[in-house]
Amino acid sequence: MSRRSSRGTSHRPQSRSGRGPSAPAPLAAASPCPCGLPAAYGECCGRFHSGAAAAPTAELLMRSRYSAFVTQDAAYLLRSWHPGTRPRTLDFDPDMRWQALDILATTDGSAFHATGTVTFRAHYAHQGEPGELHEQSRFTRHEGAWVYLDAVFTR
Repeated sequence: MSRRSSRGTSHRPQSRSGRGPSAPAPLAAASPCPCGLPAAYGECCGRFHSGAAAAPTAELLMRSRYSAFVTQDAAYLLRSWHPGTRPRTLDFDPDMRWQALDILATTDGSAFHATGTVTFRAHYAHQGEPGELHEQSRFTRHEGAWVYLDAVFTR
């Protein structure tokens, strides 16, 4: 899920919103949240995407970042990425459709921690072919907020 483009310019055209030319329509606040929690998007990840709230745990940040990949919200993904590992731009594959997120394990990452990990499996279809991404992501606090640091492993 840590799709990076080169440190230079993006290879895909980007609109001013940071979404590519074939980006999905924004989710309505009442839509089911893509992260898999039983809440509406506006009450769940949407509040983090809009900046109305900050994710209080590493797991909720992971879920909100997954939802940002679903909606191709490059601005949120970059904002929630540690500045030491953050790319300058993101490049979304127009043939990638994220379909479901399974959280497999978490370590630390609560209000009482400075770091945490989230192991997850993200299901997708690429050009109609099913696939999955298995990753353990590391999170840390930066200026008081949870941010994505990097992946410990991917498969």
